Amino acid sequence: MYYRVDYIYRGKRNSNIVKARNKFEASSLVKKEKPGIMVIGSTKTSPPIEETFAEFSKNFQKSLKAKMPIDEKISNIRQIAVMTDAGIPIHDVLEDIVASSKNRVTKEIFSSVANDINAGKSMSVALEPFKEDMGHIVMAMTKLGETTGNFSEAYHKLADILENIRENKAKFKKAMRYPITVISALVIAFVIVIMTVVPKFRQIFKELGANLPIATKILLGAESFFRHYGFFIIFALVATFFIIRYLYKNNSDFRYAADKILASPKFYLIGKAVYLSSMYNYTLVFGSLIKAGIPVSEALNTALGVVENEYIKKQLEGININIGRGVGLAEAIEQSGLFENMSIQMIKAGESSGQLDAMLDKVSGYYNMKFQNLIDNLSSYIEPIMIALIAGLVLLLALGIFMPMWDLGKAAKS
Repeated sequence: MYYRVDYIYRGKRNSNIVKARNKFEASSLVKKEKPGIMVIGSTKTSPPIEETFAEFSKNFQKSLKAKMPIDEKISNIRQIAVMTDAGIPIHDVLEDIVASSKNRVTKEIFSSVANDINAGKSMSVALEPFKEDMGHIVMAMTKLGETTGNFSEAYHKLADILENIRENKAKFKKAMRYPITVISALVIAFVIVIMTVVPKFRQIFKELGANLPIATKILLGAESFFRHYGFFIIFALVATFFIIRYLYKNNSDFRYAADKILASPKFYLIGKAVYLSSMYNYTLVFGSLIKAGIPVSEALNTALGVVENEYIKKQLEGININIGRGVGLAEAIEQSGLFENMSIQMIKAGESSGQLDAMLDKVSGYYNMKFQNLIDNLSSYIEPIMIALIAGLVLLLALGIFMPMWDLGKAAKS
């Protein structure tokens, strides 16, 4: 946050804008910078123009930066697992990946990591500068492999986890492609009909002076609106898309609000899909890390890295906070309000019996089953909506064009 700190120095009142976590830290920063001042107060303010521009430029360059594709990442991780299992040194494995890969980002990352390992650094330390590119789960499983001494097994498990996450994302996108394509084609066809057919009828109705029904007036109004403001509508839609996309990627408050809407049960189907996908990824990674011997607190923090919805992630963060206060895992999970009662009872049973990893496997399997069932039947859920939309548009066109035809005879006589 940015704060404006008002102070008195040598009898004169001045102010300074600083970036800090809270107003008390802002006051301390100004006091350190200018000893001997008397701080009057500090208030939250908007950032300076140059700071805003610098932040925008930084985020824009970050958004343009190429990333390692998920398929490439999984392939590289699987290769590392197989070759290290065969006894090949990790440095030679990374050099082989750099030589065989055609992806620029892959070459940059693994070339740097190979050089750092050659200089005596561990794999986890060498990957630290690329934490954002590789992801939290990669970092956690790398540390696990180094701790246990079984690097290849840790990376085999890591590749399996990433493949599960990739497959669920691909299924969801594939399921949504059909309704989006149909609705888009329908809207385009509707606009084309309005722009090409309706203008011809407009002239006929105008000459005959027919008394037009409401449906026809709606079509004529839509045609006039598209004809006069069509370019501005397209520009506004494109601009809105890019603005929302930029804000979602770079503004934490906007992303949180958007993710809260996306995860809402009231958001038909999408909210349920986002919830089930997030819970499956979270419990899958959490259970895998527990099974691998990582402490609960660290496993919870790492599992948060695979949850992309900020609203759900915020709710899940409360689990680790409550555990830090001495609350049991099952109770902390129950207080989050995200887990279903059956899942809570299974985790509670696993915690008390010492079989938490096995119960978490069952919980992740349960969420995966519900998610797969939703995706497999997504088309059947959406079809009634599409049929109703198609019927509504066709009915509007039919009534708007053919109803006035019934009165044309009377209009011609008059």
